[in-house]
Amino acid sequence: MSRAERLLDLIQVLRRHRGPVSGRHLAEATGVSLRTLYRDIASLQAQGAAIEGEPGLGYVLRPGFTLPPLMFSEEEIEALVLGMRWVAGRADTPLAAAAGDALAKIAAVLPPALSDRLDASTLMVGPAETAPERIDLSALRGAIRAQHKVAIRYRDAGGAESERVVWPFALGFFERVRVVVAWCEARDDFRHFRTDRIEALGLTGARYPRPRHALLREWRTLQGIAP
Repeated sequence: MSRAERLLDLIQVLRRHRGPVSGRHLAEATGVSLRTLYRDIASLQAQGAAIEGEPGLGYVLRPGFTLPPLMFSEEEIEALVLGMRWVAGRADTPLAAAAGDALAKIAAVLPPALSDRLDASTLMVGPAETAPERIDLSALRGAIRAQHKVAIRYRDAGGAESERVVWPFALGFFERVRVVVAWCEARDDFRHFRTDRIEALGLTGARYPRPRHALLREWRTLQGIAP
């Protein structure tokens, strides 16, 4: 591993931790001695990396620090291509287009050899047959981001329709269907709604009273899903 790759790995390890990380842990994670680790941190700090801390206390990467475009490993490139191709084949049109744009931006900043590997990836995503939808998923995603209530007309598996006001906070993409996870005011509880069964979607513009991340955390706990 080159020194540049080692320094990138160190940055990535620091990014995965919100609090201070001991020098010993960082050394083990990057496969170097403690002395080399201290030299690497000093080198990154000299280059402008916002790493705070000192030996014995631990180190933390201050939020907001970004690096210029760097190298990707072969597997990282394959993961990016496979993920983008999955989104392009299974998401709604605006999100699929965004996946293509993001992949093009990544390709534009890669060295030529890696850019060629991006284009030549042999990992493919099979065709999908998703259930047709009547609503604009980009509007629903916008409501989730803004933490806004939406009014929906929903048709259940038995064909019965109901009017609901819900607080959408997550959207799950499955092989054939998409499911919005929301707090339902009518049921005063969490509910899951298949987007292909939403007959109409109305944007209220009203912010729901609980933070999205708190709703997601509570729902995960009830579902037994690790955070």
